[in-house]
Amino acid sequence: MFAVPLTEDAQLRPLEPWQAVEFLAHMDRAREYVDPWVPFAGLSTDLESARAVLQRHADRRAADTGGIYGIWRDGVLVGGTLFVSLDAHSGTCEVGCWLERSAEGHGLVTRAIRHMIDWAFHERGLHRVQWVNAAHNVRSAAVAQRLGMHLDGVLRSAFPYRGQRHDNQVWSVLADEWPKKPTAAGAISPEDVRVPAERDPAEPTPA
Repeated sequence: MFAVPLTEDAQLRPLEPWQAVEFLAHMDRAREYVDPWVPFAGLSTDLESARAVLQRHADRRAADTGGIYGIWRDGVLVGGTLFVSLDAHSGTCEVGCWLERSAEGHGLVTRAIRHMIDWAFHERGLHRVQWVNAAHNVRSAAVAQRLGMHLDGVLRSAFPYRGQRHDNQVWSVLADEWPKKPTAAGAISPEDVRVPAERDPAEPTPA
């Protein structure tokens, strides 16, 4: 199975149903921190429900409509990314992410999402990649900005959480706005990519 290096000690690779035990342990550590931003955090409360969450995403990957991937640092699952949706016919997709507080400050999310966008544009030939975050989630908005995304607008009162409704920001980047795939002679290694430092760890985790 593939593994994409993000840093010297971190990798991005598929997150499968057979890894439910590891995923649940990760959710137990991260749930309180990521629950406001990632819906499946509150849905993965025991082994059965954690496996069901991963199976739903595995089914979506098999159907070519989504997919979920884990970020491992020093061999420990600390976060992940996902294709929230993928529509090859219309040429669009939405990407998302989550991360434990302990793994912040290393540029892992930005690197991982950059790889996903590269794949969406260069391998799948999609036209538009979308990113949606709660309007008050400043860390998530910062990732979109670092990736060169455009703020399309705000969906007012878009989702409920703990008795209150919240706004969503919608960001996007188009294929002709994204860097071209380097040729073999000009290929860039992961070590050559410079990712700006993360924002204050006290701010919320990206959704």
